[in-house]
Amino acid sequence: MATQVNPTALVGRHLDWANNTPELEAEHLALNGPIIRTRFPPEPNGFLHIGHAKSMNMNFKLAFEKLEVPQEHRRTVFRYDDTNPEAESQVYIDSIRHDLEWMGWKPEKTTFSSDNFQALYEYAIDLVQRGLAYVCHMSKGDMEKQRDVAKAAVVARANGQPVVEDLALIPGPYRNRSVEENLKLFNDMKTGRIAEGVCTLRLKMDFTSPNPNLYDLVAYRVKFVPHPHAGSGWCIYPSYDYTHGSCDSIEHVDYSICTLEFETRRENYFWLLQQKGIFRPKVFEMSRLNIEYTVLSKRRLLKLVTSGFVRGWDDPRMPTISGLRRRGYPAAGINAFCDDVGVSRANNLIEFRRLSQHIRVSLSDTATRAMAVLTPVECKITNFAEFFDSATSFPAPNFPQDADNSRGNHTITISETIFVDKTDYKTNEEGGNDPDFFGLAKGKTIGLKYANCKLVCDDVVENVLVCRAVALSEGAKPKSFLTWVPSKHIKCEVRKYSHLFDVPEPTDAWEDELNLESEVIFPNAMVDESVSAGGKCNAKSKWESNESFQFERLGYFIVDDDSDSATGKLVFNMTVGLKEDSGKKKEKAVDAGAQKKKDEQKEAQRLREERNKISEVDFFKLAAEFKGLYIEFDETGFPIKDKAGEAITKSAGKKLKKELDKHKKARKNII
Repeated sequence: MATQVNPTALVGRHLDWANNTPELEAEHLALNGPIIRTRFPPEPNGFLHIGHAKSMNMNFKLAFEKLEVPQEHRRTVFRYDDTNPEAESQVYIDSIRHDLEWMGWKPEKTTFSSDNFQALYEYAIDLVQRGLAYVCHMSKGDMEKQRDVAKAAVVARANGQPVVEDLALIPGPYRNRSVEENLKLFNDMKTGRIAEGVCTLRLKMDFTSPNPNLYDLVAYRVKFVPHPHAGSGWCIYPSYDYTHGSCDSIEHVDYSICTLEFETRRENYFWLLQQKGIFRPKVFEMSRLNIEYTVLSKRRLLKLVTSGFVRGWDDPRMPTISGLRRRGYPAAGINAFCDDVGVSRANNLIEFRRLSQHIRVSLSDTATRAMAVLTPVECKITNFAEFFDSATSFPAPNFPQDADNSRGNHTITISETIFVDKTDYKTNEEGGNDPDFFGLAKGKTIGLKYANCKLVCDDVVENVLVCRAVALSEGAKPKSFLTWVPSKHIKCEVRKYSHLFDVPEPTDAWEDELNLESEVIFPNAMVDESVSAGGKCNAKSKWESNESFQFERLGYFIVDDDSDSATGKLVFNMTVGLKEDSGKKKEKAVDAGAQKKKDEQKEAQRLREERNKISEVDFFKLAAEFKGLYIEFDETGFPIKDKAGEAITKSAGKKLKKELDKHKKARKNII
């Protein structure tokens, strides 16, 4: 018996091609019964990022909730859409599987599109035999011209204008080949008798459609490349558009969920399934995930890695799943964020603070407390022996929010010399006597957390704070209690992270918008010894999360993969602060190299602004990269002849037009 779902949920644009016959519905019901099935189909040509986390959440959970499917009837197939062997590798296959497991999702089964290569090939043979597919020797350039002619004809018909035909392109010399010739040529493609790029198998669709996705899409191309999963048995590979709908049908998926840019591909998706005579899943498109201060473009992320701006694909500033894991984001927090964002068909920009808050909430109940200082300042307690006597050890709760303290304490042992953070001390010249500064300054009194005392700063000698311990009961209650570490502590490196970009929405000039202070390293940080209990500071496998801590008054931190228990090297990454940064400027360690790059970026920005002041008419005369290259221009300022007196070629003209279009767009954005 079929499971009844919410009929108003996950409804997209209807096409008659999407209707199943009663026979197909009956076959589907016989195979699925009460099961409702979705699929998560990443391409193994890169590393998963937070946008994929939203897709996982949708396909493994949220879609079923929207449809009101009982838990026991929910199934999700994890499928690798592996149709492009040139871009795919086992590295990506493995990383995607590990990331899926780490995110906590359990698929019904794991499949590969390439498992269906034989069935897809047989479908293609059937389409050729029925006159619905043909071998085409058109070049990529000619195919683009063909599309342009078809689009122009659609516009002309819509406006009641005469259609300009170009029989050399539509139908062209190959579309009406005989079935026998197409079968022979397709077999030649399959058996390696035709070189790469010579021809393709195309679907005979509809050049009169207003949707260009029906302009005879490519179904197969020749590639003499071994496949990372299927091996070397094939030299023709199906295209993504030809493959993914068929695999949805073969796996009897009920709901095929994708992002909005695929909405116009509904026509070719259902055209293919109808022509093949196989089951048609329902299709729903949702908006992509867009988050402030973040880019998810594979090309841009690759540039960040190859340029050396980040440490790699798992750099804690990267939006990849591996980067989020290394930064200390728990899977539960990421999934909670995806729940919060939900599903929408509207393109919107999500505030980064929403993600940060879910991470903060997730860590608050799992991260053990400890005390640390990032920039240590030595503090000597002159009356240490007299004041503390033998009471030098104090309990500090691992989780102060536990009313029953069920998760216990760790011990902090005070010493004559302790260390406080530089941000908690100021000279009077720096504002130490400011009533709004609640840290240490000469003559000021503060509370010392967990030590049951106050400290009075009497003097500063050679950068050492000379202080006295005073009972809490003496005088007024301190306005602040500072965190500290004792003389017996663990030295570590702390990497503090902020937004990767300086602007919420990176533009086409994104490389100039990178935040040069997105990683600030504190090489001489100190942390209390409690963090080392039970091997918590040992780095685990890169597919697992290391131990997280809350460094009191600072934020949440995680042990980094660069930590090495054998050498004693300990590195922490800052995951998120205890609350959102108010925007108040903080002291940061910016090295000379970073400052130089920042100066270069400012100069590049200045040059861009000057360039954008140039009018379109004068662009090729005055812009630095074109000045002096041309001697003759048309009335719009477009070059006609170069400095040698030669006429501008058609291809050179196309490139120049692209440059002019970019300049117009840049000027439009500032006017």
